[in-house]
Amino acid sequence: MPFTLHKPLLEQLQTLSGVALETTIDAQDGTRFKEAMLFTHRGLSGPAVLQISSYWLPGEFLTIDLSPATPLDAFLTVQREAHPNLSLKNSLAKILPKRLVEVLQTLKVVPDITLKQLNSRQQAELVATLHAWRIQPNGTEGYRTAEVTLGGVDTTQLSSKTMEARAVPGLYFIGEVADVTGWLGGYNFQWAWSSAWACAQAL
Repeated sequence: MPFTLHKPLLEQLQTLSGVALETTIDAQDGTRFKEAMLFTHRGLSGPAVLQISSYWLPGEFLTIDLSPATPLDAFLTVQREAHPNLSLKNSLAKILPKRLVEVLQTLKVVPDITLKQLNSRQQAELVATLHAWRIQPNGTEGYRTAEVTLGGVDTTQLSSKTMEARAVPGLYFIGEVADVTGWLGGYNFQWAWSSAWACAQAL
């Protein structure tokens, strides 16, 4: 499910609605997804968020790598040597969405300086923040926008061959009624069709 965000962070990020970028998102239980993230007017969405939301609990933080494909420390060092007078903002805009960099500058994450003015401490702090941006969602948008949902009939109580309830002969459960949740990409459709086929063969 898409995440909603607390104020004032939501208000600060709302101008990014529609901006997407590749990310790696980690939940506190260690689950990780590397896919696109989308900023919305309510918070965060996109494949990475829809995936990780199944592993997030209220009150927990998420850790987001905003540049999983480019090691920022090495990137900034190379950029400083090649373009010392280039602004840090414009340098980062080469690998991150420009609107995101501008908002991060407003949030004081990205200093308003040139690359030659960026000292080693500032660079280390910036790199650490952009590779591990911590966000605490306010909640989710709920079932209205959910791709899949958790919960359902415990699969240990069902026959894996026929989907029949072990305790109630003649009662069958298939698809999302059972407690089976797959990743995005057609896995839940496959489960629905496969469990229905197994059930139909037994009827």
